[in-house]
Amino acid sequence: MKGKIIVIEGTDCSGKETQSKLLKSRLEEMGNKVKRFYFPHYESPTGKIVGGPYLGKSEICDTYFVEGSSKVDPYVSCLYYAADRKYNMDNVIKEYIDNGYIVILDRYTTSNMAHQGGKIFDKEERFNMYQWIDKLEYWLLNLPKPDITIFLHMPFEFSKELIKNRESLDGNEKDDDFMKNSEESYIELSELYNWNTIECIKDNNIKTIEDINEEIIDIIKKNKIVE
Repeated sequence: MKGKIIVIEGTDCSGKETQSKLLKSRLEEMGNKVKRFYFPHYESPTGKIVGGPYLGKSEICDTYFVEGSSKVDPYVSCLYYAADRKYNMDNVIKEYIDNGYIVILDRYTTSNMAHQGGKIFDKEERFNMYQWIDKLEYWLLNLPKPDITIFLHMPFEFSKELIKNRESLDGNEKDDDFMKNSEESYIELSELYNWNTIECIKDNNIKTIEDINEEIIDIIKKNKIVE
C-alpha cells in the first residue's frame, strides 16, 4: 500500500517545525507508520549548498551571491531548492512512501513557488513562474505530489517580532520586503491551489500550539488522510 504525503507550509515563524513534529507524534499514537522530513534538508549535500553558498547561514558559510539570496534571480534560486528535493526524495524519502508510511514534509515545492514568486511583481509573470515550478518539480523531476497541503498563515507583523528570537538569520530572513512579498504569494497560492489554511492569529493574539494542532488533525481526518 502506497503511503501518503502531508505538506506543512507556512510563512516565517508560523510554527511549521513545531507542528510537523507534533503531528508526527499524534499520528503515531493513532497507530500509523510516520516519517518526517524537512526542506531544505541542510544535513544532506544538496541542503548544505542551499544553506551555505546560497542562503549564507553563518553555521555553514557566507553566501557566494554578493547581492544576497533574496535578490538572486528567482529562476536560478528555484533550481537549488528543486535539486535538494530531488536528491533527498530519490535517496531517502521515496522508500518510505513506497512502503506505506505517512510522510510529513516541512516545506516542499510550494515553498519554492511562494518565496521565488514573491520576487516577481507582475501578476501574470508570477503566475507563469508558479506553472514553471510545477512543471519543473512534478513533471521534469518526477517528484510526487502531496495528498494534502496545510498552510499556516502567520502575518508579517507577527513574524517580524517572533524572528527576533532567532540566534542567526539567513539572507531571506534579513529582508523585510522579501518576507512581506512571500506572504502575499503564499496567500495567492493558497487560493489558487485550494490549500487548507489555518490562521495562526485570533483576536490579535497568537493561537496556542495545541489549538493549531487540533485544527491540523481535524483537517487531516476531514480529508480522510487518516480515520
